Amino acid sequence: MESVGEQNSPQQARKVNTTGKAAAVVVPLLGVLAVIVGTFAAWLGGSQPVGWFAYAPLANETFSPPGFTFIGPMTQAGLVSAVVGLLLLAFWAGHRVGRRR
Repeated sequence: MESVGEQNSPQQARKVNTTGKAAAVVVPLLGVLAVIVGTFAAWLGGSQPVGWFAYAPLANETFSPPGFTFIGPMTQAGLVSAVVGLLLLAFWAGHRVGRRR
């Protein structure tokens, strides 16, 4: 009885799955690129100060909390991009470790 591999011609046996090799290179590069771009976007995005204050009429003082800011939309997009890149790298690393076993 012949096995499945013995029925193939030599030309068919030499064909290599290039999709798997390309994915093994492209996926981690995309992950690293997403982390780098997200980090720069979050760093350059800055923050916006809070637009509220409190007035205490009996004390004749205005209260605004020190250092309380919201992150802007560019910072939010950068953080999301960085997290997606890290998740992509974690998935790729888990996939590679799983294939070895």
